[in-house]
Amino acid sequence: MDYKIKLTDGKAHLVNITSAYFKSWQVWHVRFKDGRVAMLFKLGSEWMQRNEDFLEEEVLQVIGSTIDKIIYKRNIAF
Repeated sequence: MDYKIKLTDGKAHLVNITSAYFKSWQVWHVRFKDGRVAMLFKLGSEWMQRNEDFLEEEVLQVIGSTIDKIIYKRNIAF
């Protein structure tokens, strides 16, 4: 699904966030409009990304917070 996220540069960006499973881990694919893709996963209470990915720590935390809200809304819906 597409989500509008306000990043640290002060601008709102439209990103596509989908969930999937990699082995036994739930991962989240974040696709930016310029074609870049990052794979995020949560380890305890902290959001992490693959070593190959490019997100700065502040951006990672903003997107992780958005994903936490998505998870919360999914859990309340059921």
